[in-house]
Amino acid sequence: MSRTALLLMDLQRTHIAHLPADYLPRAVRALNTARAAGVPVIHVALQLRRGHTDVHPRNKIFGALPPHLFTADDPGAAIHPDVAPADGEIVVHKNRVSAFAGNNLQQILTAQDVGHLVLAGLSTGGIVLSTALQAADLDYRVTVLSDACADPSPALHDTLINEVLARRGEVATVGEWERSLSRDGR
Repeated sequence: MSRTALLLMDLQRTHIAHLPADYLPRAVRALNTARAAGVPVIHVALQLRRGHTDVHPRNKIFGALPPHLFTADDPGAAIHPDVAPADGEIVVHKNRVSAFAGNNLQQILTAQDVGHLVLAGLSTGGIVLSTALQAADLDYRVTVLSDACADPSPALHDTLINEVLARRGEVATVGEWERSLSRDGR
C-alpha cells in the first residue's frame, strides 16, 4: 500500500503577505496534523535563477516579475517561519506554477512510495490547480485541503474547489482529513 504525503506549496513570505490573517493558522494546522500522524511533509517553493535566466519574457506570470524576486537571495521567497521545514522534511524548488515543474518531485515521491498527495498552498488558481491536475494525470490519488488553500479571489477559490478539483480527486477540510487519519489508525 502506498503512502500519503502532504505537499505544502508556495507558503513563502511574499505570497502569505497578500492573504487574510486567518489563512496561515489553517496551514499550520495541516502541517501539525501531518507531523502528528507521521505523514511525510514535502515543502514546495518557487525559486528562480538570479536574473531570472530561466524565465522567458513571454511567460505571463513570471516574465513580468522583477529579476530579484523569488531568487535564493530574496528574503520574501523564504518559507514562512510558522510552516518552516523541520529536520528531515524535504524541500523542493520549482520554477513554474506546478509543484512538478523543473525539479525531481516525481522521483522523490516514487522513491518514498507515495501514491496519495494531500495538497495545501497558495494559490488555488495557481499551484494547487496545476499540481492537482498533473498529479491526477500521473495517477496519484489527490486530496485538496479546501481550508488550507487560498486564492486572492475567493470566488475563484470556491469555484475551483467545488466544481473543478472535486472532479479530479477528493476535497476535505483540515479537520475532516485529521479525523480520517484517526480512523485509519495513524
